[in-house]
Order: sequence, then structure tokens, then C-alpha cells
Amino acid sequence: MASKVIPWYKKKHTGEVKTDYACCQCCVKYQQQLQQIQSRKSSSKLVSEVQAKSTEAMAELFYTIPVFRHRCASEIEEYQRVATHVGKGLAVIQEELHRMRIATKVQVESLQIKSEVRSMMTRRLDLLDYIPKMPDFVLALRPHTVWEKTPVKLFCTVQGNPRPVVKWYKGGVPVDPLSAPGKYRIENKYGVHSLIISRCVVSDTAEYSVMATNQHGTASSMATVTVKRPPGPGESCLLGLVPHLTEIHASKLEVALLDRFRVSFGVEGHSISLVCTMVVVPDLPNVPPYVQWYRDDKLLKSSKLVEMAVGGGAARLTLPHLAKDDEGLYTLRIFTKDGTAEHSAYLFVSDAAPSAPGAPGAPMSVKAYDINSDYVLVAWKPPNTVNEAPITGYFVDRCEDGSDAWVQCNDSPVKVCKYPVHGLSVGHSYHFRVRAVNSAGISRPSRKSDKVTALDAAESERLQVIKIEGKYDIVIKDDDLEGYVTLPAEPTNVHASEIFKSYVVLSWNPPSPRGRAPLWYIVEKCLAGTGAWQRINTAVKLHSPRYPVFDLQDGQKYQFRVYSVNMYGSSEASAPSEPVQKVDEDGVPSAPGHVVASRNTKSSVFVQWEAPKHLNNLMGYYIDGRVAGSKEWFACNHKPFKHTRFVVHGLVQSETYTFRVQAVNVFGLSEESQESSPIAVESALATPSSPYGIALLSCDGSSMTIAWKSPKRCGGSKVNAYYVDKRNADTLLWKEVNLAPITERVYIVDNVTEGTFYEFKVQAANMAGVGVPSAPSVPMKCEAWTMDEPGPAYDLSFSEVRAHSLVIVWKAPVYTGASAVTGYFVDKAKKGSTEFVTLNQEAVSHRYLQVTGLEEGETYVFRVRAVNANGVGKASQLSEPVCARALPGTKEIVAGVDEETGDIFLSLEACELSEMSTFVWSKNYKAMGDCPRVQVTSKGRTSRLTFTNPDKDDLGRYSVMVTDTEGVSSSHTLTEDALNTMLELSHAIRHPVVPLKHGLNYEVLEKGHVRFWLQAVKLSSSVSYRFIVNDKEVTSGEGHKISHDVATGIIQMTVDHFTRANEGTYTVQINDGKAKTQSSLVLVGDVFKVALREAEFQRKEHIRKQGPHFSEYLYYTVTEDCTVLLACKVANMKKETTFHWYKEEDEIVPETPTNVMSGACALPIPLFSRKDQGVYKAVLGDDRGKDTSTFDISGQVFDDIINSLAHIAGASASDLVLQCTPEGIRLQCYMSYYTEEMKTVWKHKETKIASSEKMRIGGTAEMAWMQICDPSDKEKGHYTIEISDGVKTHTRTFDLSGQAYTDAYEEYLRLKAAAFAEKNRGRVIGGLPDVVTIMENKSLSLTCTVWGEPTPEVTWFKNEQEVASNEHTRVTFDGGKFSSLLINKVTPEDSGKYSINVRNKYGGEFVEITVSVYKHGEQIPEPKLGQPKMATPTVTSTAATPVPPKSPAPPSKTPTPVPSKPQTPAPSVKSPTPASSAAATPVPKSPTPTRKSPTPTPPRSVKSPTPPRFMKSPTPPRK
Repeated sequence: MASKVIPWYKKKHTGEVKTDYACCQCCVKYQQQLQQIQSRKSSSKLVSEVQAKSTEAMAELFYTIPVFRHRCASEIEEYQRVATHVGKGLAVIQEELHRMRIATKVQVESLQIKSEVRSMMTRRLDLLDYIPKMPDFVLALRPHTVWEKTPVKLFCTVQGNPRPVVKWYKGGVPVDPLSAPGKYRIENKYGVHSLIISRCVVSDTAEYSVMATNQHGTASSMATVTVKRPPGPGESCLLGLVPHLTEIHASKLEVALLDRFRVSFGVEGHSISLVCTMVVVPDLPNVPPYVQWYRDDKLLKSSKLVEMAVGGGAARLTLPHLAKDDEGLYTLRIFTKDGTAEHSAYLFVSDAAPSAPGAPGAPMSVKAYDINSDYVLVAWKPPNTVNEAPITGYFVDRCEDGSDAWVQCNDSPVKVCKYPVHGLSVGHSYHFRVRAVNSAGISRPSRKSDKVTALDAAESERLQVIKIEGKYDIVIKDDDLEGYVTLPAEPTNVHASEIFKSYVVLSWNPPSPRGRAPLWYIVEKCLAGTGAWQRINTAVKLHSPRYPVFDLQDGQKYQFRVYSVNMYGSSEASAPSEPVQKVDEDGVPSAPGHVVASRNTKSSVFVQWEAPKHLNNLMGYYIDGRVAGSKEWFACNHKPFKHTRFVVHGLVQSETYTFRVQAVNVFGLSEESQESSPIAVESALATPSSPYGIALLSCDGSSMTIAWKSPKRCGGSKVNAYYVDKRNADTLLWKEVNLAPITERVYIVDNVTEGTFYEFKVQAANMAGVGVPSAPSVPMKCEAWTMDEPGPAYDLSFSEVRAHSLVIVWKAPVYTGASAVTGYFVDKAKKGSTEFVTLNQEAVSHRYLQVTGLEEGETYVFRVRAVNANGVGKASQLSEPVCARALPGTKEIVAGVDEETGDIFLSLEACELSEMSTFVWSKNYKAMGDCPRVQVTSKGRTSRLTFTNPDKDDLGRYSVMVTDTEGVSSSHTLTEDALNTMLELSHAIRHPVVPLKHGLNYEVLEKGHVRFWLQAVKLSSSVSYRFIVNDKEVTSGEGHKISHDVATGIIQMTVDHFTRANEGTYTVQINDGKAKTQSSLVLVGDVFKVALREAEFQRKEHIRKQGPHFSEYLYYTVTEDCTVLLACKVANMKKETTFHWYKEEDEIVPETPTNVMSGACALPIPLFSRKDQGVYKAVLGDDRGKDTSTFDISGQVFDDIINSLAHIAGASASDLVLQCTPEGIRLQCYMSYYTEEMKTVWKHKETKIASSEKMRIGGTAEMAWMQICDPSDKEKGHYTIEISDGVKTHTRTFDLSGQAYTDAYEEYLRLKAAAFAEKNRGRVIGGLPDVVTIMENKSLSLTCTVWGEPTPEVTWFKNEQEVASNEHTRVTFDGGKFSSLLINKVTPEDSGKYSINVRNKYGGEFVEITVSVYKHGEQIPEPKLGQPKMATPTVTSTAATPVPPKSPAPPSKTPTPVPSKPQTPAPSVKSPTPASSAAATPVPKSPTPTRKSPTPTPPRSVKSPTPPRFMKSPTPPRK
């Protein structure tokens, strides 16, 4: 859009005039003028000369006036004429030259504009570059049809910010150029994306799509490529031309609609399909009919919510996710050769189940208006509230496109159906939804709105387009034309565009000029007339010229003004708005006027009403209905309907309804209109069809008696009149026979002439009017009947037509002949045959006959002949042909008794029913009419004949026919036996007994009260009853409480103090309407004693519970870590209450004190075993009393606990692990807990193993093991451990054979040898201290006991030098057991480190002693750091012998191994014991011996028989 025209370079030029074009036009016009002058014919020679001179003069650039010469009158006239014409030509040339100069100037200006624009384009920034935008296809893909082996290029142009990523797809599969090198080429040049397919083949025919994606969304475009194969060699082909495809347009087809979709009903969230079948000629699979679908006259398009399909002889519309927005009138329009074929039907969509009982339905038609950069106005339509509480407001939610995270926009419900949403992000796309609120809760959310993008609509108005040479569109922003503007101008036209009690929306026009810097607004308000302005958008930066204000006070008038602000500062304030007051201007519409309901069909009613007097922007109407006599209203429509007439569908035939209407606008629903008059649902009336079968029944020469058959269609109302016309068979003029209506179908026509032939026709009439006349009868001759035989029977009809039988009914002849009619013969013949067969050998006296033996599917005709004493009379007219075949779904009459009233009835459910059908009952095939003995009611497809007072007079054959159908009928014979059975059942129903679920019973309640109760299946509010105890009525009073509950059917009496005096018989007598019953309970003897003991116990229990007590007595549980818990629950505690545990009267003090205030107490028993058997007791008490609970853990209880432990242990058991020891091979199973009391069985080759010297069985708290001592080949095979918990057996196996056994046996031998070496190696058993302190000149004796087998060698060292025996130092070794080092008169030089090395062939030990010598008088020196203080050894005159420390106990023979990893180890033949660090063989003596550990260790090559102590068990430690 162009802006104001100010300087020349801002002008918007819609067209250009090129200079060469203007010159050409001037030359053409000049030549035309010369041709006109030359074409003139003149008789004078001077004319040619003047013309030539004039031409030469005009052709020269400068010319002179010719010399004056005299001319004659004719020459002067011709000269003046030519001069005048030439002058006009010169004027035209001058005008064209002027136009050429103007065009040249315009072109120069255009060139200057081009130059200016090109220089500006290099430095300007497009406005849209600042705004995030989801992808959008400016130029979409288009379909292509090409020949085979030719290339095709698909291209498109897409916009978006940031720049979208584009991907190509073929049939939904990504196109990969690398998958077929040279086949596809994808390009992107100057924003144009293209896909080039080289050398197309037929398989390239597909739907190609391109998808553009950025962080704000995704857009796609698709097109079809069709590849055609060229004609064969014998066919003509124009190569190089675009193929011409001959198509048959869909609108040229002939279409006939068959099965059409009907009025449909759906529920929110469900799916529904509307299908219409059709016949298409020609039926081409590739050319389906052109179909359009409409909802409320609005064309529908395919989407995720609307799926359309046509083909296969059907048009289908599928709504996969229904909402109330989908309700409306759906129209299918098909374009055909002859025009259009249409069909319409209404779709009703009801509310889904509410989110909370009583919550309203969901709003609908959510749309966004007035879209700006950070503001959107959301509007919707309110739901219908019929029986729910009124709607108090609405919540509006939003979510960004592509996200499922909904954000609530308003903190408090808005009361009108509009809400301004602000605070949106520029360029982001949003969806909105609405939820209604009432006092019961919040509704389900509405369907989300269409996607809207927050963009400033005013920005497009600030752009103008300049066209250059018709090729380029140059877009210029107003910012570029305003010059350098820093501060913006002030906004204008500040006003309130939306005024409601909930909010006010301010609107204004953006400033001009506004400048190039980003712009925002500041809004201020003040009370009208005060001038005290206050900013209201302190925390919000407004970018759009809209702002909703919520916090205005009621009754106050406000003024508003707005500032424009950018980075350079603020504008001046705008002019204040007009005073604005927060108020609902219009409110809801007034109530609609008079409501009228009228008959429409058997399931619908036509409702119309007067529009409200005050519409107030009316949205539509809601129509409600209710069944007569009911207080509950139901919604007839769920989406506001715009017109003042509506067809309510889905009603029940013959039911009576009342309707009301409410008007709807943005403020909600109006008051209800007045209710319509009650109306029964029946079909609209129509005139009856024509009668038929006119027959002559009698004639006396002066009158003719005729009869006819009833119309096949009565028009929904009883036929109450007939009109007969007659004419002479030789004339065409019809005359009326009767002016007054005839009610019977037999009429005597007078005023006839004997010997004349007459024709008759009949018309039927009902409440709707007179129907069409019948076809004229055959000519009938008026002549007197004088025969003695009877005349013909008439009005033959059929009922109960089945596959092999039917019933024919007729009426008696009018002419009886010379005597009375005594019977009838019935003849039959196949249709088209003249051979009749008499069905009854003897004449029947009644006027009906059941015909049997028919062939299914065969068509028959019948006739009836009357008989009297004189013979057989004339045959009746032939009946209508009847086919022996039952109607599909035919049902028979059912006899029964009404369960509520006890009425005996006959009932028929019709398999077929038209809108005009009625049920006609007969007894013995005679119409019953208004018989007082029966009552006929009809509802829907069912008709019921109820007997008012049935007895033997009602026996007989009853039949019913359904009019306006293809012969729906049935019959039932009521016999005496069947009637008696139904009378008994009827008596039981009419004189009922109150059914009881439970007879009189008792239960003992708390405090020792006893409750006597019974429960009936159903009780009414008018029930009465009484309790009788020992033949005396008991009433509610002191000591007795009597009550009942209708909802549950319970009647009860509570005795407060139950004693021996209450022994006896209890009876309850009940009267509920007509029903009666009684129930008794005998409470005497042992039964009474049991009840009395229970009552006394409960009374004591109540007293016990007044103080601290056990609410649950002691019981046990087993935790996952196999700890047994003795637990109980306590109640009525206080801080002073004490709690104690005892076992066998010995108090147990738990590690954690018991907290009685928690209500639960527990005593853990870890590592449960047989030692934990006994009687446990818990005692609690305070000043209010004491309570005790005991629990005996023995016998079955103990076994149950062990089984519970076994269940947990068995489930946690690891696979069997092989462990070698010096004694043999051990199999171990780790589990959460093990005790020998568990039922654990070891098996070898399915044979149970008993513990013995060979096979030892044992375990620890963490595992069970079985050791094979001194194994041999006999012990090879499968080993199994079975852990039984009494219900399930947990099994683990290990295969000890093959290589596994070989490796294990070798490991066993190695460990056995290592253990033997460890046992017999040399070692110091005891006697040596670590530190010795001695005074100078004393004697020191270091003596120890050594052991080894064989006897070890002993060597003493000082400071790592071997000590030699001499006078000062003497070394002794007595008996191979005792070794001594004696130092006489020690000196300070004797201080140092002494050591002894004891060794034999299996190993040895190295022990060190520190000796310190001090002088007399000196302080005894302290031991060195890291060494313990040692007492000074006792010194004799010759030696000082220190007291040896206690010798460590020798290691156990077979220590229990401990696994090395916390997880369950896999079976392995390797021992988990790490190798030792010492050498296996003794080392020879040397002057500097190797320092040894105080504890000799086996050599490195020998593994220890037991793992180290610090290694963890594979099962988690017990808590």
C-alpha cells in the first residue's frame, strides 16, 4: 500500500511510458494525417500543388512563407480548407511532442528511483528479519505430467526466520541423491529450492513433498508427478510436445444417490462417519465424482478433524474426534451431468461425561480475533446448561504450536465469552482453549482453536510496493521515507474497543512518524476529571496498540493516555480518551417469545418460536425438552442454533414432550421462554391413499350396492369418510353420489337406470383432507338379482403370512339369496393359473380360514364362495396376489404378566413400521374397537393389549395387524390353561410379599450392645414395621433403639444392655404398600448363651479400651533382611504410658526404646533360631489401667516363622560356589540368612546326602555348605541344594565332574600340602619380649620355646650379624625345644636389635627383640616410638629373664572361608584365597639374614587354605 505522495521519489507509479513507444505513436499519427490529406480527391490542379507544398513545408525543419500571389475564389476556398486541416495536424504533432517530453521525464525519474532504491537495498534491513517466523511457502509445488525418459524439475520458494531447513520426500520417504547417483539433484539458489529428476521412468510417478522446518514450526507442500509412456511404433506421436492427456471431468458423470446418511447422534471424543452410497455411470476408478461437503452451508476442507473419501460407490465423511463444534446440518453435494445431487441431515454431538458430577459442558467455537504482536482477543460460545448449576466464568488456556504444555491465561474466571490475552511472544504461533466453571467444578476443555501467529498487523500498512518495468516489486518501509527520526510522535485515537465488567480493552493508532528504533508504549490512567495520572503497565512492555485493563473499580469513570517510547526517549502524551466506565453495556438477550411445537415424524417434533425483543448481538438459541410428568430437562441441541425454528430429533414415539428456548450471546444464556404446550410424538398427517377393489354386492334394478377396500395408506389418521362418484359407462362426466360423508365401506347407490352400465370411483378422507380417487371400476350392469344362491363375499384380506401358511379373512355377502348363508368355501390358485382348488371339503361357518401347505416363495390368489340351502353362490372377486414368505424379522404375539402391575397382556413388536402405521387388534378376526374388556396401548414398535378383568369370556384367538406396512400381523390363541397360569402369577404380583435379602439376625456390637436386623430387597419411604419380643411389641425407647434405612432396606433394633432376661423369640412384621412379610429369630438355650457370652466379652473389651490397650495383639512378621519382628498396635496412649517386653517372664530391653506414641511397637529378633522359642509378652500401662498381650513362639508358629525365613532366603540364594579347603572340596550357597532349622536338603545324583565324616553339612548365618572330605572319583556328579519354605522349593545345582572336578581336586591337594607345611614349619611358640631394658653389668637371658617337625635349626643375630657363642655371649639349644641367648655383664655396647631365626625344611620364623642397656643412676630410657613399653625383666645375679608375652593361639584347623566379593560368586574350581608372600623352602644361614614377618607364611607358590579375614561376604551384611 502506497503512502502519502510527498517528494517525487516517493511517488507510486502504476505504469510507465517508454520514449521509443511514444515516438512511434507520434509518427504513426502523423503519417495517418498525411494519408488522409493525400487521399482527398479534388477536381482542381491547385489542390495537388498546395498539398505538395504543404507536405514539403511540414517535412522541413525551417520553412519560409511563399510569395503572395492572387488566387481565384475557388482556389482561396480550397487553400483555406487545406490550411485548416494541416493546422489541425500540426496541433496533434505538438501535443504528441509534449507527451514525449513528459514520458521522457517520467523515465528519467524512474531511473533515478531505481538508482536510489538499489543504493538503499544494500544497506536497509527488512522488518521481517527482526521477527521470528515459522516457515511459509510463498511459491508452492505444482503437479507435472511428463513423458518417460524426460527430466522434470520441482521447485518452490519458502520463507521463515531463522532460515528453514528443507527436506524432499517421495511418497513419504526422504529423497537421498546418494542412493541413486545421477537420478536426483537437489538445489537451493537465491531462496528457490528445487528437485530435479533426470530421465524419468514410470516408477517415478508418485506424490512428492517438501517439508521446511525451523524452531517455530513446520510447513509442507506437495504435488504429483505423473510419468506417461509414449505410444508404440504404430501410433502417431509428436515428440517434443507436452503430452496432452484426455480426461473425463467428474462433473460429466451421471450419479444417483442410494442409501443416504440419516440424522446422527455422537458424543464428544468419539468418532462418526456419514456415508452415502451411489451409482455412478460410467464407473471409472480413476475419476470419482466431484463431491463437496458442507456444515451449516459452509464448505468443509480435509484436515485432521475432517476426513473425506469418495470411491467404491460411496462418499464418506469421517469426523475422528468429535466436538460440539461439529454439530450442525451436513450437506453432501455431488456435481453430475444434469446439475447437482444433494442430501442433508443433522448431526447432534452431546457432551462427554463431565470431569466432576454437575460440572458444565465444554465451551465451543473458540476463535482468535484482533491479532497483534503480543495481544489476541479470544472469543467462544457458551455451553448449554440444562440441569447443571449456572456458569460462573471461564478459564482461557494457551499453548505454543507444537507443544502440549497448556498455560492458564487468567487467574480468576472471566464472566463473558471474550477474553484479551496479552504477553505473547512476537512471531510465535499459539492455540487457545476454554474451560467453563460452575459451583460443581470445571468442565472439560473445548477443542483448541486454529493456529494464530502473534504479528503486528500495522507493520504491513507501513510497507509500500513500487513496480519497476513490471518486473520488480520494490518494498520500502515508511521508516526509510520518514528521514532520520529519533523520538516518535504520540499515539492517536485512544479509545476503549471492548468494555465489560471484567475488563476494558484500550486501542489506539500507532504514531506517525515513529522512527526506526524498536517502539513500545506506556499507558496511564486517572479518574475522570482529576488529572492524577498513574502508569498501569509497569511490568509489561507493550509492543502492540492494544492493552487490556482489569483492575478498574466499579462505578468509577477513567481516562487513559498513551506514550510512545523507544531507545531515544518518550513522546508526548496522547490526547486523553473519553471517560470510560467498566460496565456490561448490553447483557444477555431477553427471553424468546411464544414457543409452538407441532408434529413432524414418529421420532421428531418441529419447534418454532418468536425472536427476543432485545437481541443484544444474539449468537443463537438453545432448545430444551422434557417428558411430560418429569422434572428433568434434556438438551435438544448442544451448539447455538441461529434460526427461530428447529427440528428436535431422537424422541420416543407416542411420548408427550414440552419444550422451552433460551437465547445466547457473549454474556451467556437468557431467561427461559415460556414452555410450549405438551405434544405427543406422532407423524405429520397426510391424506389417505386411494381405495381399491370396488365390487358389486347386490342390485334390485333401481339401486346398486357396492363395496370397496380400505386405502393401503391411511395418512397417520383414521379414515373417517368416503365419497363415491358414478358415471354412465358411455359418458365421461362424473357425478357425485353422496354429499354427506360415508363412514362404512358398503354403500347403496340410488337413482340408477335398469339395464345401464355404470362405473364408480371412491375417495377416502381423514383429518388431513380428501385423498386421491380410486381407479374407475369395471362397468357394472344395473339389473335385478333374483337367484336363490347367495351373492359374493367381499373385502378379502390376509394376515399372518408365513412361509407355508396364512390366514384369509372376508365379509359376508350382502345378498343372501332365498335362504340364510350357512357356510363358505375357499378356493386357491397359483398366480396366472385358472385352475382353482377348494381348500375346505366342508363349508366353514366363520369368516376366516387358516390356509396351510403353501410352497415357500410361491404366489397365490384366492376367492370365496358363500353357501346356503339352495346351493353355492357367486364367487367373490379374486384376492390380491399374495406371496408365501414371511417378512424379515417377523415376530409373534407374546402373552405375559406385567411385573409391576400384574396385568395380563398380549404384546407384539412389529418388525416393520412406517410413520403412519397403527395397530389394529381383533378377536376371532373381528375388530374389537373400543371394547371395555381390553385396553390397547402402543409405544414405538410395540403394541400391547391388556385385559382389564380377564376370565373365561376372554378366551379365543387374538390377532393384530399393522397398517401402512407390507402385511405385518400375528395371532395368538388364549387357552384356559394359559389363562389360569397367568392369573396365578398376576395374583402373586398384585398381592406381593416384601422380598428379603436376609432374614432376622443378630450381631454383637461394641459396648456389648446387641443389634437385631433384617434386610429387604427394596423398601419404599412409606414402609411400616414393628418388633415383637415374646409376644409383646417393643417400641423405641429406653434400652431399645429401632430404626430403618430405605436406601439399604435395613430394619434394625439395638438392645443396649443384653442380659438373661432377653432370652426368647424375636419377630419383625413389615407392611410396605400392598406387600407384607415377617421374619422371626429364636434366641434360646445354647444359642442364647453364645450371644450372651459375646455381649459380655464386648462389654469388657469396651472397658479395657478406656485405658491404654492393644488395638492389635502381638503378631509376627519377617522382614526382607530375615529379621523376625514381634509387632503390635496400641491405642489410647499418653506420654506416661510404659511398655515392657518379656520372654519367659524375663524382661527384654530393646536397643531402641519403644515409642508408644507412634501407635505401633515392634521387637526385632535377629538371627532367629531354635534358641528364640518361648512365650513372649508385651505389657503396657499407666494410671488408667494395664493391658497385656502374649505370643507363644513354638510348635506350628515356630515352623511358620522358619518357613517364612526359608522363603526369603531361598529367593535370595546364590548359585552354588565351589571352595577348596585342605580337608576337601566344599560347595557353598550364599543367601540372606541361614539357620540349621530350615528344611534344607543336599543331594548327590538325586540321592539325599546325610551328614557324615565323609560328607559334612553345615552353615553360617550367611551361607549353607556341604564339604566332601578326602574326595575321590566316587564324589563326581551333580550336587543340588533344596530349600523348602513349606509351599515352594528353591533349588540350586552344581556339576562337579569333568574339568571342574579335576581342577578342584588339584587345588585340594595343593592346599592340603600347604596346610601340612604350615603345621610343621619351624616357629617360635613363645617366651620372647619385644623390648628389653637392662642396667649395665647385669646378665641378660633371652629364652624361648621353639617347635618344628623335623626339629628346626636355631640361629641368633645381633644387628643382623650372627651371634657366636663365647664367654660374654653364650647360645644354647636344649632338647630341640628351648633356645637361649645369655649375655654376661651387659655393657652399652650390647644394646641393639637381636633376632632369632627358627627354620626347618617346611619353613621358619624370624623374631626380633630390642635390647637397651642403661648405666646405674640413669633414668630408665623410654621405648622407641612405635614400640610398646615393656616392664624391666626380672634380673638375677647372673641373668635378666623377661616375662614372655602370651602366645597367640594357633590358627584353627579348618577356618570358615569368607568370599572376596559382595556379589554372588560364580561357580569356580579356583580358590578365592590370595597367595602368601613368603618362600616355601628354608633359606640357608647368611651373615645378613632376610627380615621375616613375625608370623611365618607359606611360600608364594602355595595358596592359603583360607581367605583373609578382611574379605567380604557375597551377600549383603545384615542390618
